[in-house]
Amino acid sequence: MKFEYFNDTGREIGIHPATREHGTECDMSPIKHLEIRTFYLPDGTYPWVKMWDYEEERGGLCILVSPHIEDK
Repeated sequence: MKFEYFNDTGREIGIHPATREHGTECDMSPIKHLEIRTFYLPDGTYPWVKMWDYEEERGGLCILVSPHIEDK
């Protein structure tokens, strides 16, 4: 599955390392303001998304995109 995220926060967003560890493929560089980032999840899954704000002095915004199995 392909999932696109549009960053309209006005800040850069770091990608949590667990995004890749959980099986999502993407460019792991920070997502710039007004950038669209594409995440590729394994077939048969949907994106579960969580964002944290660690404030600028502790790393800023961070996003996790984790694949979850669809219930049938």
